[in-house]
Amino acid sequence: MTTVRDRGELVRRFLISNVEGHPADIVRIAAEKFSCTRQAVHKHLTRLIEEGAVFQEGQTRSKVYRLAPLVEWRREYALNAQLTEDLVWRSDVAPSLGKIPENVSSIWQYGFTEMFNNAIDHSEGSMISVELRKTAANATISLYDNGVGIFKKIQAALNLLDERHSVLELAKGKFTTDPANHSGEGIFFTSRMFDDFCILSGGVCFSHEFQKDEDWIMQSSTASPGTLVKMTLNNHTSRTTKKVFDKFTTDDDYGFTKTVVPVKLTRYGDDNLVSRSQAKRLLARIDRFKVVVFDFSGVASIGQAFADEVFRVFAKRHPEVEIAEIHASAEVRKMISRARSHESP
Repeated sequence: MTTVRDRGELVRRFLISNVEGHPADIVRIAAEKFSCTRQAVHKHLTRLIEEGAVFQEGQTRSKVYRLAPLVEWRREYALNAQLTEDLVWRSDVAPSLGKIPENVSSIWQYGFTEMFNNAIDHSEGSMISVELRKTAANATISLYDNGVGIFKKIQAALNLLDERHSVLELAKGKFTTDPANHSGEGIFFTSRMFDDFCILSGGVCFSHEFQKDEDWIMQSSTASPGTLVKMTLNNHTSRTTKKVFDKFTTDDDYGFTKTVVPVKLTRYGDDNLVSRSQAKRLLARIDRFKVVVFDFSGVASIGQAFADEVFRVFAKRHPEVEIAEIHASAEVRKMISRARSHESP
């Protein structure tokens, strides 16, 4: 009997973890996973429906299953001098999340308070709304403020030609428009702690998924005012804030000393990375780190001048910065080797 109960619990956990990604064929996938009949899987789905964890839409062949929200909560706050992120977390958000493991709560506290404080200190808006949706599998918190927009603010602070360049600066880390009061680490580390992290502002979207080194950027034809931040985390993740911090520190230093830079964010659309000006855009502020890893995912080739500026000129000027590359194509590796070879005796 114990074996049957244990197996049933495994099936139900699998259904909860995968139903959002496979709403129409979750029964077939679960049956194949556990080598059981579809009827057996349906029994477990029925139990989850009765418990309120899953709900069913449609009939017969159009039937789909989705996670039912266990918690749905929303509140709007006026952005003023009396508003503090720790009070909102303690009095409203943490109680709404309910009972969750300590490591999960720590991630949520770090991420929420960092993003809420950013809106208080930087948005220049008059209001911020918070929405929370929790299911049996995960929780999502969205924060929206009606301020000037995060990418426009970074663009103005750095005198950038395009809002999209702001995403590249966020991806590097250690950037803030208020260095006297902020370290510039909050958004970088928050984006690395959650399963999914997204910022939408103006016509630009910055997104990061856990276990992926690269960030990505999308551009919308319609610009939205203010800033929307959306964070999603599994309710039972084993991740901790310490593990995330440790990934970006070197052995001899507990500071934020390492960064992974997605090279493709330097491009506009289908532009080729060929010029020194593009390289200088990529290199801006990376001398603040001890270790810089350039991620060439999605970059098929680079030009001689681009490679020379990064891997010879900058490397010669900043020998204290260790430069490495990952996910480079054969063509990219060839150009990097050529640039480095010019420094050889």
